[in-house]
Formats: sequence, C-alpha cells, structure tokens
Amino acid sequence: MKYALVTGGSRGIGRAVCVRLAEMGYFVLINYLSNEEEANNTLNLVRGKGSDGMLMRFDVADCAQVESTLGNWQTENPGQYIEVLINNAGIRKDTLLMWMENHHWNEVLNTNLNGFFFVTRMLLKDMLVKKYGRIVNVVSLSGLKGLPGQVNYSAAKAGIIGATKALAQEIGKKRVTVNAVAPGFIKTDMTRDLDENELKGLIPLNRFGLPEEVADAVCFLASEKASYITGEVISVNGGLYT
Repeated sequence: MKYALVTGGSRGIGRAVCVRLAEMGYFVLINYLSNEEEANNTLNLVRGKGSDGMLMRFDVADCAQVESTLGNWQTENPGQYIEVLINNAGIRKDTLLMWMENHHWNEVLNTNLNGFFFVTRMLLKDMLVKKYGRIVNVVSLSGLKGLPGQVNYSAAKAGIIGATKALAQEIGKKRVTVNAVAPGFIKTDMTRDLDENELKGLIPLNRFGLPEEVADAVCFLASEKASYITGEVISVNGGLYT
C-alpha cells in the first residue's frame, strides 16, 4: 500500500489532488480542519476511483495536533510510511498592511508557513530512512510576484518557496524531492470573492484555471516521472506572470 497525505484536502485544489493521487493508486490521507461533510465528499470521490483513503482532522498550525495525529497513524501502521506529502492547507486574510492587525498576520503565517514546517518535519524522517519521498508545496502567484492587500499571504508563500529550495538541497541524496506549484487565479472557494470577468483580461489565456489543472502539475511532481526535478517552482497561472 502506498500512502499520500494531502493537507487541506476537503475542497478545491486539495480535493482535485486527492482524486488524482487515487488514480495513481495511492491510499489518500485527507486532512481537513472543520468541514467534515466536504471531507467525506472528497473521500467518496477517492473511493470512486477504485482506491481508498481516510479522513485526518487536525489543524496544521497546531504542532501538538500534528504530532499527535500523525504520530498515532505511524504507531498504528508499523512498517508503513507516507511517501507523498502535499502541503496544500492555506488561508487568506487580505487587507492593506496599514490596516493589518496582528491576528491577520499571525493566522496566515501560522497556517501557511508553520503548517508546512510542522507537517513536513513530522514525516521527513521516514522518507529519508526509506530513501524515497515526494514533497510538493502548493504556494501561490502571490509568493512570486506579490499582490497588494496580501503582504501576509505573500510573505508566507514566499517563505515556503525559500524553504522548498533549501530543503531540496538538504535531502536530495536520499532520493527525496521537494518542489512547489504556484497557482494563479483558480476557480476555488478561496477566489470566490474575486471578479473573474474583471481579472481575466489580465491573463493571456483569458480565464481562471481549474483545480484539476493545478492537480495535474502537483501529481506529476509527486510521481516517479519527476525523479530528476527538485527545488523547482512550477507556475500554473495562464501566463499571468512568467
């Protein structure tokens, strides 16, 4: 049995990644924070692909929850390990910096950046011992270009991009790769408040992307076909920023 963990797997890009991983034959561990109904919908889609999975409810920003939940899984599955980790969980709290309150900054950094750290550290040792692993971090156009009103989100995603490049150099000799995928405007709950008709004129391909298009890039990097790619950031943004 091959195991993959997708954080923030209940909806949007995370759900699409879970479905693609199921198609690749993985048993998918679907992390979610609060929406159990949507998480179950994702699990049903995974099972519809002929694979299986389980729900894992924990807050990626809470180190104790991460270590307890994943530690219990490791104890209950001796000899097994999670060989693919997709760090997808993220939140936005957009506001101009001059109006940004401490909680706007801390909540975004804790979930996006600290969540990457807590979960990756927990699973990394087994990948190194087994001498195989795939870590793919879902970042953002904001982390590459920066966007007004997203100083907190841009800082968090840029931090993960830097961590991706550094970690790739630390662990490459153990056949564990670390890459990132940076979506632009994708049709998900996170972009529901954006005006697609207004913004698509900025995009050379003249439309928002689909979660499945991001998932294809993520799952390529999670596959054995990407064995000679590490420390890279692949943009999926319709040509908006190159």
